[in-house]
Amino acid sequence: MRLFSSSSVAALVLIAAPPVLAQTDAPEVEAVVVTGGSQVELPGAYAGGQVARGGRVGLFGALEVMDTPYAVTSYTQQLMLDQQARSVADVLQNDPVVRVAKGFGNFQELYVVRGFPVYSDDMAYNGVYGILPRQFVAAEFLERVEVFHGANTFLNGAAPGGSGVGGAFNLVPKRAPDAPLTRLTAGWETGGQLYGAADVARRFGDFGARLNLARRDGEQAIQGQQRELGVAALGLDYRGERFRFAADVGLQDHHIDAPRPSVTPAGAIPEPPSADSNFAQPWTYTDERQLFGVVRGEVDLTDTFSAWAAVGGRDGEEQNVLANPTAQASGVTSAYRFDNRREDAVVSADIGLRAQLQTGPVGHRLVVSASSVSLKSRNAYAFSNFAGFPGSLYAPTAVAPPVPNFFVGGSFDAPHVTERTENGSLAIADMLSFLDGAVLATVGLRRQEIETASFDYNSGAELSRYKSDAVTPAFALVYKPSQQLSLYANYSEALVPGQIAPATSGGVPIVNAGEVLEPFRAEQVEAGAKYDAGRFGGTLSVFNTTMPSAVVENARFTAGGEQQNRGVELSVYGEPVEGLRVIGGATWLDTEIARSATAAFQGRSAIGVPDFQASLNAEWDVPAAEGLILEGRITHTGSQWANGLNTVALDAWTRLDLGARYALQVAGQPITVRARLENVTGEDYWASAGGYPGANYLVLGAPRTLLVSASVDF
Repeated sequence: MRLFSSSSVAALVLIAAPPVLAQTDAPEVEAVVVTGGSQVELPGAYAGGQVARGGRVGLFGALEVMDTPYAVTSYTQQLMLDQQARSVADVLQNDPVVRVAKGFGNFQELYVVRGFPVYSDDMAYNGVYGILPRQFVAAEFLERVEVFHGANTFLNGAAPGGSGVGGAFNLVPKRAPDAPLTRLTAGWETGGQLYGAADVARRFGDFGARLNLARRDGEQAIQGQQRELGVAALGLDYRGERFRFAADVGLQDHHIDAPRPSVTPAGAIPEPPSADSNFAQPWTYTDERQLFGVVRGEVDLTDTFSAWAAVGGRDGEEQNVLANPTAQASGVTSAYRFDNRREDAVVSADIGLRAQLQTGPVGHRLVVSASSVSLKSRNAYAFSNFAGFPGSLYAPTAVAPPVPNFFVGGSFDAPHVTERTENGSLAIADMLSFLDGAVLATVGLRRQEIETASFDYNSGAELSRYKSDAVTPAFALVYKPSQQLSLYANYSEALVPGQIAPATSGGVPIVNAGEVLEPFRAEQVEAGAKYDAGRFGGTLSVFNTTMPSAVVENARFTAGGEQQNRGVELSVYGEPVEGLRVIGGATWLDTEIARSATAAFQGRSAIGVPDFQASLNAEWDVPAAEGLILEGRITHTGSQWANGLNTVALDAWTRLDLGARYALQVAGQPITVRARLENVTGEDYWASAGGYPGANYLVLGAPRTLLVSASVDF
């Protein structure tokens, strides 16, 4: 893999070398101890233990929230455990800025931030891009879920999967705590699905090891939908005085039979069927197996200079047999069979140097970083006749599986390489500190090289190739008038690889299928304020983002659109009074299609972006019953447009979740019993529209689901 170009290597060596001050009048450089920005260590938990005091901010490493010129939130493993989170999506239900959707024609968990999608395989794993499972990431792998709001190519590099305009996610692997841990958990959820997990960790001085095993099996609350999930993860770490190291490997095996599909409306929106109903064909399934890992090391070369390096990879395969219906307002459907197979090989790397210096009254946190992501993907697909077969959302019936021989690409036994992506970048940044840290100014540049190529499914011959480079600047300012208040502003950009024209769109073949579009560049301006009262804090921010978009016109896939998203975000967290913990907030969004190949779409709002969304999660330690904790979460999502003309929309929806847990001692062993009822009122609702740009498929909300579990620590 070409980590970065020879010119990038030369620049890295020259810039990272210790400064040589030849001029006699140059300012004196004083060495100071590096106090932040670690690439391995984590900030501590905030009051209440549900969020952390900071998180990874790209090439700057871990920073405190109040020092960060962006909106960030980091959710802890304690929150995941207490809420019985099954995946990253469950964790992000707590975030008032994020909404969870599904991928285009598949079952990939997808996250909408500031009105733009972030694909699951565009999340970073311990700071390394592209190596996480594509469809689903189990919560058992995770110590933290770090959420970054806004465009971030300067900080992280371009997301290899082509998303990440509205935000970024970094998933932190579990680490061995100071105290020995042996925790066994057993659980059950509505439908009869069983759950078992083991979490074992030990420290041997500076060295730590943590092993996690988990299994889910059985029918879920959605009728006829059965899931098997196997998880195994091993994390090793070393935390010496000047050297820190972490190595993580994970295996995820995930299979769902009769997964309830998304629904594409043919005009007006049909009434949502019962939330526990299933209109999937029994012969459909989704199956994926992913092996992934990352190694990261950091060393303090002197009291002033530190260096880090990380490398990770993923070997993944997935296969699906799907039949996603198109539905009339009456609920009558038409669907055809779609089979696909995909094999991915990804290698990703990240290296850098950091120096913390003082030049007179100005402090500097200098960072030079280089990163690379290499993806090779093998694919094959097959469709049955597009005329399809009839059905109903409200009275589904099983049909014999149609033969998928109408439109075929590639061989399922030996799929050809159909996509290659090479991303490489070099970034230079300085976070300047004035007035004893009261003012922080960040300036930086990232030179990004993107090379993408597509190949014919049947012959393997190259169809299209694009190679380009771009420089994305960033400017940011933090002003802290007091220890409790931090004001910030930033300008940043997002750069995503050009999309590959799909084989079909809405069942219509695309005439330039396989063509690679040029990279898209988004621009963002943001300002905000952060408040930290010690036990209770929050962030208020306003932003404006413009993003080019792909459109289909006359059966041709082109980059002819532009979307503008403006908004206001409010998030709060902490333990304002002892025994009461809260996470919540609200987001107001205004979107506009500024340019479109379809003139009637211009000036309209974007599909699938609510103008208002809010959530509040609260926990209360019951004073009269020691060890008993009650919790509740309310989530509201406003109306979403479901077509480009803004003539049909999804109704707003509100969901209530309630839970309780009780901690006790049995024979000297701590046991925690948890119960959680999701969608308490049994609401039937369409949760989201689209997620993939320009698409308007509907995802039905989750049914009322009871989860119970018991954990014992030895």
